[in-house]
Amino acid sequence: MAVEVPWLSVDGSDDGSMNARLVSMLLLSVFAVLAMSGAQLALQPAATGSAVLSAPIIADRRADIVDRNGRLLATSVTLYSLKANPQLMMNGELVADELVAMFPDLNRERLVRRLSDRTKREVPIKSGLTPRQRQQVFELGLEGIILREEFGRAYPNGSLAGHVLGFVGREGDGLDGIEYKFNDRLLAGGSPLTLSLDANVQYILESDLATAVGNYNAQAGAGVVMATDTGEVLAMASWPPIDPNQYSDMAGSDPRRLNRAVRAVYELGSVFKPLTVAAALDANAIRPDDIFDVSGPYSVDGSPISDTHAFSAPITVSEIVSSSSNIGTAMIASRLGRAALDRAFENYGLFSAAAIELNGSQAPLLPNKSSQISTATMSYGHGISVSPIAFLGAYSALANRGERVTPTLLYDPEREVVRERVMSPGTADQVMAMLRQTVTSGTATLADVNGYLVAGKTGTAEKSLGSEGYSEIENISSFAAIFPSDRPQYAVLIVLDSPNAEHETGRSASVTAVPTTARLIARIAPILGVPARREPRRQADVPSSILARERSAL
Repeated sequence: MAVEVPWLSVDGSDDGSMNARLVSMLLLSVFAVLAMSGAQLALQPAATGSAVLSAPIIADRRADIVDRNGRLLATSVTLYSLKANPQLMMNGELVADELVAMFPDLNRERLVRRLSDRTKREVPIKSGLTPRQRQQVFELGLEGIILREEFGRAYPNGSLAGHVLGFVGREGDGLDGIEYKFNDRLLAGGSPLTLSLDANVQYILESDLATAVGNYNAQAGAGVVMATDTGEVLAMASWPPIDPNQYSDMAGSDPRRLNRAVRAVYELGSVFKPLTVAAALDANAIRPDDIFDVSGPYSVDGSPISDTHAFSAPITVSEIVSSSSNIGTAMIASRLGRAALDRAFENYGLFSAAAIELNGSQAPLLPNKSSQISTATMSYGHGISVSPIAFLGAYSALANRGERVTPTLLYDPEREVVRERVMSPGTADQVMAMLRQTVTSGTATLADVNGYLVAGKTGTAEKSLGSEGYSEIENISSFAAIFPSDRPQYAVLIVLDSPNAEHETGRSASVTAVPTTARLIARIAPILGVPARREPRRQADVPSSILARERSAL
């Protein structure tokens, strides 16, 4: 639709103020008619030299993004871009003053230069105007103003799942996260893209992670909750959080942009021990009731390996896991051999970047294969750095009776889940029993959530400083949990970067990542429909080989 305005003077015979009033009268007289047809208002020069009102091009609308229950996570909203035609202005400074008064963030000097450039027929002023702001500009009655409809991207829940969703740039293309990975699908419009996330579980994970970072004075953190049988990620969080609505205000190096669950790799420490034990059991290198003497000094290639406390007598494989013995795990790795350990870890998916539907999935940092000491340290999670999502994908095979599934952020009830057997069912069951013992009488007793059967493993590793070695005061604390342990359905991983570094006792996973995970499970289990069941309470059987109440912090 176009409405000609043959009597509007643009030859400079009237002053700026009179022109503004005339434009205002004109626009007010036709606004109602145009609004009913949905036309967009814009002043443009006609071929005859008169001004014209026309409907401009409207950008395509991106498809919505929703969680598994249909809750809206990202949507397109109608916004407006403010532009101007300097050729229709008698007094650019007057127009600039009016606009700066309405939008103080505009640079007046720059705006005056733009509005005074009569070689241009259209110059940008401001984008992302709301319908109310558009109406306010319209009512100013300024000459040469162009208001064009566009679609902006909005994230109604603020920072909720911000690292997963990503964000959209000024040109309408996805620049990160799901918005980037599925840009073509979202640009095509149509039905919403449904993610595997559960917004309620996501909120609780983000809330508990933020609480842990605050309580333990951590530098950063990450967490993932996954359905073990399908690989569907129900929640993924990284701290500090990001609000996609405000991405344009962040520098490229802003730490909020980093999704630590996918793009960061960590030496996670002793959470690797169950996987090493599983590999050794599967290869018949050990039996569950094998005894290991870990009481004396132990070294590999001249490098000493130690535990955080002394064991008074030989211990079993189960006790190596539940009480977290580095020496015992290194001995198991020695029996297994480097080739077999590498083969197992590769099958678990630990030697490659996680195949998750997000850009920038970080590849692991692997140890030197020619070193025997690296075999020993890798067995208990030192000298190997992986992303949290890659580790949880490997760990979930224990819950699936030895079958690994690839983590996914998409929800599709019709999807055929591909399962890969990476260990025998019997091995997985045996290691699960060790993980349950870790919670009932080992290093993770604070994870024994009343009403739910939690199995898990703690991990505390000195923080790697790259070429500078390892920090003496900073740790990476983690806890990998599976629940309920007798009928595994969900896996959880919490990672805290440098918690409470100034206090020795506050750095271990047993008192940081473990209680954080316990609170999380207690809150999300009812939402996930996991029934609370009572397990007969019994006096924990502390093996005589272990000093009373002494547990490794690793």
